[in-house]
Amino acid sequence: MRLKDKVAIITGAAAGIGAAAAEIFVREGARVLLADRNGEGIAALAEKLGPNAASFVVNVADSAAVKAMIEDATSRFGRLDILVNNAGYGIPGSVLDTSEEDWDALMGVNLKGVFLCSKHALPVMIAQGGGVIVNTASNVATNIAIYDRAAYCASKGGVAALTKAMALDHADQNIRVNCVAPGVTWSTYFDKMVGTTPDPEAFKAKLQGRSPMHRWAQPAEIAQAILWLASDDASFATGSMLTVDGGMSSWCGAPR
Repeated sequence: MRLKDKVAIITGAAAGIGAAAAEIFVREGARVLLADRNGEGIAALAEKLGPNAASFVVNVADSAAVKAMIEDATSRFGRLDILVNNAGYGIPGSVLDTSEEDWDALMGVNLKGVFLCSKHALPVMIAQGGGVIVNTASNVATNIAIYDRAAYCASKGGVAALTKAMALDHADQNIRVNCVAPGVTWSTYFDKMVGTTPDPEAFKAKLQGRSPMHRWAQPAEIAQAILWLASDDASFATGSMLTVDGGMSSWCGAPR
């Protein structure tokens, strides 16, 4: 049990990668606070996972709400060893097509949310002598981009840079900070898109065609990477980005 006696917060835990990480963390011995805007989703998952899971409704772009989340975890479980900053979403649009309001809202969750959750979690970790932060970035964070997702690409690039900055700033305090960089991973987001597209099979084929493995990832595959970064198995890893994208970022043949 790689996380035995550890306490973790996972944001964006109601579905997808966050929910898969929560299931694996509990199975590996952690006590986990599931955090999300979707109160019904995290409550149902917490009930499924049993006494080592609890839920907390939060908007990660709201500093007061994030502070309350950290206080809830520490008062409930007594400490905080792991923070998984997974909450995030994407919107279509180039710079020209993206409104200022949509840009600000996305940055508030995808990038400011990482900042706020880390800002309020770090003092707890420092006081107890160490901890681990794992951020969910994306394979679009550094060397590649995808069409028609300008705000999303920018936000995930910011997550990757912030990860490195925090790793440097807090290495002397026994705090490791890393990020995972998924490729296309099936989620409720894609479920909704499939439901609105005129040709669902063509849409799925396009997603699968982005990877030389000709498939998308399952959330549990990304959650396993998060588990490794969060565990003592990754004890010498900090400031790193673990890319788990089926080879997409190494493949110049990826279609539009």
